[in-house]
Parts: sequence; structure tokens; C-alpha cells
Amino acid sequence: MKPLKEFIIQFVGLKVGKHLFEYKIEQAFFDHFEYNEFNNARVDVEVELEKKSTLLELHFKASGFVNVNCDLTNEPYDQTIENEFELVVKFGDEFNDEHIDILIIPHGTYEIEIAQYIYELIVLAVPIKRVHPGVEDGTLGSEILDKLEQLSPKLNDEKEEEEDIDPRWNTLKKLLTDNK
Repeated sequence: MKPLKEFIIQFVGLKVGKHLFEYKIEQAFFDHFEYNEFNNARVDVEVELEKKSTLLELHFKASGFVNVNCDLTNEPYDQTIENEFELVVKFGDEFNDEHIDILIIPHGTYEIEIAQYIYELIVLAVPIKRVHPGVEDGTLGSEILDKLEQLSPKLNDEKEEEEDIDPRWNTLKKLLTDNK
């Protein structure tokens, strides 16, 4: 997969200290990763890079929304995204990304690609079970919910069944209530 140029940070020319990078993530970003779970996306990502003499510290912060389909009704809705991630970049003999929050890059490397980290930061911020807010508060009106309501068992059916009971059983029920 071809790297996205705007997500490559060349840190070799930066002074020691903190540097801020801002990105606006939209659906085209996820299309690059061939991820089609989102209908639309608008996420602001801030990456604060703190360059030190022997390592780099990156602090990722994402906020915004992604439009996803509800798992219950399949209705699209905007899911709020809020997530943060810390990454430490060290220099070593060879590339190593086995640890979640530590990246080791070879000496002499002058840039780092952060697109994969931003992608994972956003995708992992989406809840496993995606439920439309209208389902939770009862304001969503959809054909699927109407059909589920129509097919669900009703409490009124139980009362109707009790009325159809043989009247001799009512006399026996009276005996149970008289003893109390």
C-alpha cells in the first residue's frame, strides 16, 4: 500500500521541543485502507511530537464523528469519536513495532509515517456494539423497529388468555385467595 505523504513527519529538521501537527480525517482516508465500515467520517486529529535528544514522544488526540449503521436497526447515525494514544519512538539497530506503544526505528531514519496509528486510533474508538441513540431513548421511528414491536409478545395477550379460562378454575382460584 502506497503511504500517504501528508502523514509522514520528517523530524530530522525539527528543533528539540514540542511540535503540533493537525489533520482533518475524512472518508477518503479510510478508503485508502480499504475499510468500508464507515459511511462518512469527520475527525480532527492532533499529533503533538516532542523531540528529545535520544527519542521522540508522540501524543495522538482524535475527536469528531463517524457515520455508521446501527447494529439493531441498520439505520445510519453519527457516532462521536474521542480517543487518545501515546507513542514513544526510539532509535535502534533495526525496525521493531512489536510493542503497542513503543516503536523502534533504525539509526539514520529521518521520518516517520503515522497514518496507521491514526487509522487504528479512530477505528478502535468506535464501540463494538453500535446502537442508534434514537433506539436508546425511544425516539427513532423505522420500519424495522415497527416490525419488531409488532412481532414481540404483548402483556395484553396474557390477560386475554385469562378471560378465556374455564369458569370452574375461577372457583378454585377463589379457594386459594380465601385462605390468606
